[in-house]
Amino acid sequence: MLNTYFGYKLDQTQTFDDKGKRLVVTKITAQPMEVIRIKTSKKDGYKAVIVNIKSPSKRKILREIRLANNEEFKTGDKLTIDQVFKEEDKVMVSGITKGKGFAGVIKRWGFARGPRTHGQSDRLRAPGSIGQGTDPGRVWKGKKMGGRMGGKGKAIKGLKIAKISKEESQLWVTGLVPGAKKGLLKISKQ
Repeated sequence: MLNTYFGYKLDQTQTFDDKGKRLVVTKITAQPMEVIRIKTSKKDGYKAVIVNIKSPSKRKILREIRLANNEEFKTGDKLTIDQVFKEEDKVMVSGITKGKGFAGVIKRWGFARGPRTHGQSDRLRAPGSIGQGTDPGRVWKGKKMGGRMGGKGKAIKGLKIAKISKEESQLWVTGLVPGAKKGLLKISKQ
């Protein structure tokens, strides 16, 4: 069966399990997806379906989901969240993190600030030395410096499905997931 589904992040909230333990959950809207195209191992070298995901902005968003060899779908099939997952399934959720713009080394990498005395009154949040002298005579590639922060792909593993609501097309996942509200998420079984 399918092991991947796509949805959009709604918000974070909390709920309680049957033992009364508080759970932090993320609500994900998981509208039915329509199969647009079928890829076959004979023609394309692998089996997959291309699905149309209903987006909040009414744009057509297409994504590919790989299939096991024994699965069969037809163009026009509707896929729903309850066909893929059930409650208590372990999942991995992938998304694009929130972009934070330009950030200095303290915010971006957690550097400590410099001293406020000894002639450093205007260098509190500076990175300090970034390289050696004559040898190597340059800044090493990959040096932690200020720059753009966020806006990168991130996957969170080990989350559980707390609740599935087919009527509202919602999926509740324990824990927090990357991205802003209305951000596209890929949910995969582990």
